[in-house]
Amino acid sequence: MLIRHAKMFNMGLVLGVSFLGVLFLIFQPIFPGGKTGLDFADDLFNKLAKGSSYFIPEVAKANEKFMGTNFSVTIKLDKPEQVDNAIKILAAGGAQATAKETQLAISGDLGKLLGNAIQDSDDMFRNDGAKVSSRYGFKETEVMALWWSVLNKMNKEFQKNKKLNESDMVMRVMQRAIEPAFNFYGIEAERVSGKAFTLTGLLVFYVLYTMWWGYAIFYMFDGIGLSMKKAKVKKEV
Repeated sequence: MLIRHAKMFNMGLVLGVSFLGVLFLIFQPIFPGGKTGLDFADDLFNKLAKGSSYFIPEVAKANEKFMGTNFSVTIKLDKPEQVDNAIKILAAGGAQATAKETQLAISGDLGKLLGNAIQDSDDMFRNDGAKVSSRYGFKETEVMALWWSVLNKMNKEFQKNKKLNESDMVMRVMQRAIEPAFNFYGIEAERVSGKAFTLTGLLVFYVLYTMWWGYAIFYMFDGIGLSMKKAKVKKEV
């Protein structure tokens, strides 16, 4: 390989080797708790995301106006083994459910039923899954997955029957209560204000580290005579 500018090439080589050295360290379990750099950053961002995703109180407030709103729908579950557990969670919310194979005919007070789903979501969000599992006698994550599945099917029936207010409320419970509770279960919430210094440091490092590799490539290419220059404008005669 012909090196035309040794100084530039060597500078790029040093940057490239040091970049790879830091990358090697990032993948080593040298961070707090024996985590790698990626695990540490992922854990931090998950905690911060959870800290800014607690919408359950406002969902519960919005659900108050649906107390006393009666509903009646028929849904079809995906698996026969879901039937008994679905009846358990529906009954806990005061709803009546009768099964015919995988079909469930459900009726009751929508606000009360959703209130039960919101309470389970709140307990899960606080990482108190034992409360949820003890209510129904099966695993808490399965409870939340079943809540989502049942409400999703109910929502489709509400939409089909043009009951848009009921549909909107069910979607709000699914998206702003059940989903965050399930997705962040087991993660401790952190506020951005409490981790501002660490967060700023990670973001600054990310920008500098990206530029670090970019300059390494730029200098090495320049060292072997490859560079980008603006093309000369060809003048017409």
